[in-house]
Amino acid sequence: MIGKPDSALVGTLHPSPNFEPRRGVGRPSMLLLHYTGVASAAKAIDWLSRPESKVSAHYVVDEAGHVTQMVAEVMRAWHAGLAVWAGDSDINSASIGIEIHSPGHELGYPDFPEAQMRAVEALCQDIIARHAIAPARVLAHSDVAPTRKKDPGEKFPWARLAASGIGHWVAPEPVNRADPGIARDASGPLVAEVQTMLANYGYGLAATGGCDPRTEFVVTAFQRHFRPERVDGRIDQSTITTLERLTAALPGGAAVAP
Repeated sequence: MIGKPDSALVGTLHPSPNFEPRRGVGRPSMLLLHYTGVASAAKAIDWLSRPESKVSAHYVVDEAGHVTQMVAEVMRAWHAGLAVWAGDSDINSASIGIEIHSPGHELGYPDFPEAQMRAVEALCQDIIARHAIAPARVLAHSDVAPTRKKDPGEKFPWARLAASGIGHWVAPEPVNRADPGIARDASGPLVAEVQTMLANYGYGLAATGGCDPRTEFVVTAFQRHFRPERVDGRIDQSTITTLERLTAALPGGAAVAP
């Protein structure tokens, strides 16, 4: 149960029974952003509050910007599922999860409304300030679960959030339409180098040197977040340059530490 809101931005408390103590961590070091992927925020909140769903989130932000808290921040909500980042496979214990209402890719995937984004910005800023979450630890659900998830997707305005001090971002290299990227069955040192850079940034990926299906999923997730102009899973020069620029902008050049 939630005794009181963790943030002054919360408009409604709607406790979910789906939580437990965090495992092995004293406080969250990651902020994970999702979309609800259902027709309405009310349906999402109802599902997240049902014991049989076995899912939950700390917060839900509806399209009008109303913030509902469902799990206390001190607790481990069940929002990430099977996921990994920087070698950590218990993302639920490491993170606070915000569900941002959107019907998602399967139901038309509209733009995120302005009122909603203002509320998301304010809530993220509040959480980051209270828990000292590093910019590179503000992530998409698709970053930590690239083979399963697309959310919050390529329309989510990461650049806007970064301008407000939320998340890690660099200007992506423009796409060269004449560059189709490396073939899906390609292999070699360049593929291994890109895989290593992605792994060093935090993605769960081994440097096999081959463009295997997991590599394509991870590259797609990277593009959704950091190079949304073209999301196709292909390793093109725009993706490589953006990844190099993003990595170079990190303290120490890697995002593996909380």
